[in-house]
Amino acid sequence: MSLSAPPRRGPLDDCLVVDLSHALAGPHAAMLLGDLGARVIKVEKPRVGDETRGWGPPFAGPAPTRESTYFLSCNRNKESVTADLSTAQGRDLLDRLIRRADVLVENFRPGVLDRLGFPHDRLREANPALVVLSISGFGHDGPAAERPGYDQIAQGEAGLMSLTGEPGHPTKAGVPIADLMAGTYGVLGVLGALADRRASGRGRVVRTSLLSAVVGVHSFQGTRWTVAGEVPRGSGNRHPAIAPYGLYRCADGDIQIAAGSEALWQAVAGVTGLDPADPRYAANADRVLHHAELAADLEAVLAHGTVATWTARFDAAGVPAGRVRTLDEVYDWEQTRQQGLVITVDHATLGAIELPGTPWHFDDPEGSPRHTAPPVLGQHDSSVRAWLDGLDEVDTANGNDVRVTIGPGAARPARAPR
Repeated sequence: MSLSAPPRRGPLDDCLVVDLSHALAGPHAAMLLGDLGARVIKVEKPRVGDETRGWGPPFAGPAPTRESTYFLSCNRNKESVTADLSTAQGRDLLDRLIRRADVLVENFRPGVLDRLGFPHDRLREANPALVVLSISGFGHDGPAAERPGYDQIAQGEAGLMSLTGEPGHPTKAGVPIADLMAGTYGVLGVLGALADRRASGRGRVVRTSLLSAVVGVHSFQGTRWTVAGEVPRGSGNRHPAIAPYGLYRCADGDIQIAAGSEALWQAVAGVTGLDPADPRYAANADRVLHHAELAADLEAVLAHGTVATWTARFDAAGVPAGRVRTLDEVYDWEQTRQQGLVITVDHATLGAIELPGTPWHFDDPEGSPRHTAPPVLGQHDSSVRAWLDGLDEVDTANGNDVRVTIGPGAARPARAPR
């Protein structure tokens, strides 16, 4: 009887990712690669680990084993090993991991990896097939390259806050969108580099930043300036180029309506009894120009019904509309759970916990992710080192050179085959 192959974790089942990153952008990228099936080994500082382990409240579980819910949000599907990269022993472990890895994720400030003894040319020499994802705050060159970058700083410097909130009141997004998009864009680059490696056999360095991530999502707001020469400003909860499209008041709360076409405007007018031929509202450009009057007319009608009543009416007419949910309502919503957007994992100290799930699904069950809980600090110190020892023993038996040589001033022999 033949033994069946172990179940696949996902499309990147044979990929090993070494995660040197911290905070959010890099960990988010590495987590997404883990969601795609890659084995992700997170290298953390001894005793303190990733700084997000201390970000809170809220925390889960009792001290001293309490866990930051922030850390739990961006580190599923990973193993944790500890290493002090300022020591020869720590660099030894990282060297061994790099020789085996397909992808290295780092979001140090430019130059830090070089000072630790791992510049990109040394990484390439050690493992020519390695794909390196390098995420910075403002880019890896230019006059602002050395500046430290955190999400809110990037949201402001990259213009997003000037577009968000009411006019004259710059407002950050409710989630660290610069970090999250930098991680997501970084994964897109990694997947492209891995695809290219199939033909070339060579790895690539993929660079992105919080600045480039925010500029990358400027969308039509960017071309308002680059093409039309118009500086966009905050427009609150209404769309600056479409009307009606925004948040409107009903008898018992707020409803969102999105009439993104003339046909949808006709449907809104039919549901609410407004005159679609009113010269102020006849075309989208007219409605945008008279958005305040249109909002007042709409809300005068909406005041005679509840959010639920109006949502049902708009749904029946094919108009995109909906309520504004709080997060507890989102995670309790049957639609959210039906889409697999809540997952249950077994945490080493917290037991069974629920986490936000992966935002995609494959039609092939074999490609669906099998999630593991975010690790406690150093949870896999022994198992990862034992795994490396076993691989090195096999290489030694086969006559391959497995000497550890990466570090400040060291020269690296030819990479041992995997």
